[in-house]
Amino acid sequence: MQYKTDIEIAQSCQLKHINEIAKTANIDDKYIEHYGKYKAKIDLSLLTETKNENGKLILVTAITPTPAGEGKTTTTIGLADGLRRIGKDVTVALREPSLGPVFGLKGGAAGGGYAQVVPMEDINLHFTGDFHAIGAANNLLAAMLDNHIMQGNALDIDITRITWKRCVDMNDRQLRNIVDGMGGKANGVPREDGFDITVASEIMAVLCLSESISDLRTRLSNIIVGYNKSGDPVTCGQLKSAGAMTALLKDALKPNLVQTLEGTPAFVHGGPFANIAHGCNSVIATRMALKLGDYAVTEAGFGADLGAEKFLDIKCRMAGLTPDAVVMVATVRALKMHGGLAKTELGTENLEALSLGIPNLLRHVYNIKSVYKLPCVVAVNRFPTDTDAEIQYIIDKCRELGVNTVLSNVWAEGGAGGIDLAKEVVRLCEEEKGDFTFSYDLDLPIADKIEAVVKKVYGGEGITIMPAAKKQIALLESQGFGKLPICIAKTQYSFSDDATRLGAPTGFTVTVKNVKISAGAGFIVVLTGDILTMPGLPKVPAAERIDVTDDGLITGLF
Repeated sequence: MQYKTDIEIAQSCQLKHINEIAKTANIDDKYIEHYGKYKAKIDLSLLTETKNENGKLILVTAITPTPAGEGKTTTTIGLADGLRRIGKDVTVALREPSLGPVFGLKGGAAGGGYAQVVPMEDINLHFTGDFHAIGAANNLLAAMLDNHIMQGNALDIDITRITWKRCVDMNDRQLRNIVDGMGGKANGVPREDGFDITVASEIMAVLCLSESISDLRTRLSNIIVGYNKSGDPVTCGQLKSAGAMTALLKDALKPNLVQTLEGTPAFVHGGPFANIAHGCNSVIATRMALKLGDYAVTEAGFGADLGAEKFLDIKCRMAGLTPDAVVMVATVRALKMHGGLAKTELGTENLEALSLGIPNLLRHVYNIKSVYKLPCVVAVNRFPTDTDAEIQYIIDKCRELGVNTVLSNVWAEGGAGGIDLAKEVVRLCEEEKGDFTFSYDLDLPIADKIEAVVKKVYGGEGITIMPAAKKQIALLESQGFGKLPICIAKTQYSFSDDATRLGAPTGFTVTVKNVKISAGAGFIVVLTGDILTMPGLPKVPAAERIDVTDDGLITGLF
């Protein structure tokens, strides 16, 4: 059977004018800033002027990722469309895709099949220019930093302890480590430097956690760019950069309104890395979605040990949000990979491999139910090769934890394939009240917070802190940063810090190699391995398949 590609499906859809989508979301014309016919930004004053009560907040997360795919974004969109089909007033809030994966290995990130946000080409490419604005603000700070050093260095900045990098929203490994300022005195001060991809910039995290322009300016001012020769931090505020950076970001702070294929209002805004940062769309977009719908469906990046943990322990804590229900996305195929099968072996029934892989799902479900104390449902994206026996096995195992399993077919059927999931989500919100609890208390020492996540969420035995990291922790606590939440950067492919340990490993310790402060974002980044903040392109980049027809139609995007 020949299936249409995602872009073919999206381009065959008749989009509604964005004014019609805004009307569906009860957004008055005075708040709409048009970016063509099908995109708009919504003015922040809506949040302060609306009298609406918050709707129910639904978090969609997933098992530990595998090459088999789980379909978390697709499920998020399909669930929103399914809720709308059963008569609920619903909005969806998603992250913006980065150009890195769009042109690299993964491809687009606007859902798939008949559960997409559109116009998908715009969303996956330049969209409304938010990422360009973030990159410009990041690089303005870098330029002002180096200019300050060249113009006399009044702050006595130690050029060997500069922590701020430049950024570009592209997978370009050539820029990871560079030497700049070459060519003589007129061209700057020579030093080692490097680039991050834009989604790894602290400014991305700052934008996504800011709740107003004044909050944005304050957070930007707090960014630490390096240290002076006495060892004291040097901030963006000291470089007098925050005002100009805020000017670059004032429009980017406004959420973007688009639509699903079925016309459900969708806010697509912000997109920080889910390992080096917190991996969620903006607080402002989530707040707006909550004010405009009885149900607001959102997602968090990678598996629940990363995205959901940070959504709950960082974003919800900072913004005062409480999820009403959590959807855990899984596939039989991915669970069999966790059970040791190769990707080429997934099309045949194998209950033994499934039994070895399902502990991964069960640990994630246990964490949501017992660590965070939230109602949960498992959504299984069914593939044609999945057998009834395999599906029943998952249903039985999840039932032992008091969690229902619902089959989802939103990729093929859109909202119609998400009706059963929508009904279960509504039931959870109406009948099962959670008792939301964080996985650690902010008053704990930094090391104890790290250990709490490792033991409670990852299922590990403890942590090993390298000598350099111990010194960094002591310094951060002495500087008054000890009460901040932690953002653990580790591989997304395992509960542990070893990507090869699939399933639900036990008996491991997590090695803390480096600890640094993201003072603007307001969290401590804990590095447990070699996390790349500037990815590279694969041998055959997705960019090779992308083209434009003579009449301007983009092809091959996904």
